[in-house]
Amino acid sequence: MKIIDVITGEKPSLSFEVFPPKKVSNFDNVMKAAESIAKLNPSYMSVTYGAGGGTSDYTAEIAERLSALGVPSMAHLTCISSTKERVHSELDKLRSRGIESILGLRGDIPEGFDKSKMEYRYACELIEEIRDYGGFCIGGACYPEKHPESENIDKDLEYLKIKAEAGCQFFTTQMFFDNDIFYNFLYRMLRKGIDVPVVAGIMPITNVKQVEASIAMSGTAMPQKFMRLVDKYGDKPEAMKQAGIAYATAQIIDLFANGINAVHVYSMNKPDVAEAIKQNLSEIIK
Repeated sequence: MKIIDVITGEKPSLSFEVFPPKKVSNFDNVMKAAESIAKLNPSYMSVTYGAGGGTSDYTAEIAERLSALGVPSMAHLTCISSTKERVHSELDKLRSRGIESILGLRGDIPEGFDKSKMEYRYACELIEEIRDYGGFCIGGACYPEKHPESENIDKDLEYLKIKAEAGCQFFTTQMFFDNDIFYNFLYRMLRKGIDVPVVAGIMPITNVKQVEASIAMSGTAMPQKFMRLVDKYGDKPEAMKQAGIAYATAQIIDLFANGINAVHVYSMNKPDVAEAIKQNLSEIIK
């Protein structure tokens, strides 16, 4: 099943993300975690892609195994350090494994990479390539608080519209911790004429290290009520984990209550976190 059909259905969509191992020796552990999350019967699962090859080769394999378990899967694909030949090879691989949906991303520029050798500079170029290849449901990324490299939110929305026109059928947001920022972003999208489904991306913060990492990675704002939670429980690992899951759950409930029908959880290969959130929402997503 293609992801666009999942997220536009009548039933609320709750999905989870997993990522391939950084070391080949950890593949079995990652696969066990992914299979444990799959047993929760999520609406779908996405599998991230490591830039430059290496363990990115496992993206297609993990996505294929999840599909075999009856869970619709989506493979990430980045382009910034890839050649067109490699991208077509990846598309061939995904098609041969029965993967029907791709999240097309620019990706981060690897340190020391020779920019003069870039064959892709923007995600929209990859999205066009996937569209022209044919047969895939195509998703893209969006940033409620703007991409860290964008001049401002209006300029960022212009780039987002280009991605939609290039063939992007839906967007998944970067993590956010203030739902009002997300709602305002949706309003701005519509004013720009961008009318495609948006999946809200939520990350449960279960330890203090994730706070700094999240800010550094996406520049996302941390609301005072969330920082008070960190100040109170940050030095108590189990309490912080419980509080972080509760905060993410409250965000998701508010999103569903306000008509946002698709939520994607950045579960960081943690089956226990995914299970806790799914259980917290058991009656809501029936």
